[in-house]
Amino acid sequence: MKGGKIISIIAEIGSVHDGSFGNAINLVSLAKECGADCVKFQTHIPHAETLKNAPAPSYFQGEPRYDYFKRTSFSLEQWKKLKIECDNQKIEFISSPFSLEAVELLEEVGVNKYKIPSGEVTNLPMIELIASTKKPIFLSSGMSTWDELDQTINKILNYHNNIVVMQCTSEYPCQSENVGLNIINQMKKRYSLPVGFSDHTADEYAAFAASTLGVEVIEKHLTFSKKMYGSDAKHSLEPTEFKRYVRGIHAINNLISLNVNKDEIAKKMYKMKEVFEKSIVSVVNIPKNTIIKEHMIGLKKPGTGIPASRISEVLGNKAVKNINPDTLILRKDL
Repeated sequence: MKGGKIISIIAEIGSVHDGSFGNAINLVSLAKECGADCVKFQTHIPHAETLKNAPAPSYFQGEPRYDYFKRTSFSLEQWKKLKIECDNQKIEFISSPFSLEAVELLEEVGVNKYKIPSGEVTNLPMIELIASTKKPIFLSSGMSTWDELDQTINKILNYHNNIVVMQCTSEYPCQSENVGLNIINQMKKRYSLPVGFSDHTADEYAAFAASTLGVEVIEKHLTFSKKMYGSDAKHSLEPTEFKRYVRGIHAINNLISLNVNKDEIAKKMYKMKEVFEKSIVSVVNIPKNTIIKEHMIGLKKPGTGIPASRISEVLGNKAVKNINPDTLILRKDL
């Protein structure tokens, strides 16, 4: 790619694996195959993050939230194996913690970057613990006010400024009117930090638009099939869709990074100009020594004669030879 910074793409696995360690391993391979740069999981420790009677989100009522997290969470050893698998596949391992205990677990796993999920932006004790590791942070913003984001970012800045602020809206699927691409530039101006886009829409168009706005990271959910059970699968992209998504983002980013000189391009179009542009031609017989008048000439292809734009330079000139009708008028004829 010439010029411009390549956009990093995060494949959000979340809980699509549905508690199957084998699925999780295979999803790492799938993300790599689809062209993602990172895979992002969610690290849930149920007793540390939720009461047993806490409500489930409206888009997934399949089982109690506590039971779902308990059933789909991994052991420390499994997380370590997932991290090793990512290292072997040369794809970055990231996870979102949802408790202080989850941060401590991920530190044991050896995570290199953190994703702070939208629902944890106001969890300042956890924010501070993550920030104190001095590791890069992707900060989601899907349900936060500006004041809440300001508070969290300032907390992190006490430790480091390696932050990517992720514009997103915590709606599944996110409707077009709530995507908020306008907020991307507002974030850049407000924080002077890199900005990313966490895409919860049902298709690729919002991400394609975001890629023209200078985002550095784009995140999208990935699944084997939208028919899989769980809270994430039906809002995710299947492999063929995700590959097209990645190709599109990189193609757009490449296009907008290439500087084209309009005049230089036009010079290369001389053959096309000869075919498609108009020249000045005779429309009647013009005898030698006749003064050229408007009714005697017209504009026709090819563009190999005197350009139509120079008609004023032809009018009023004298023909130095007989010019037959429907003939290119050349400068030597005048």
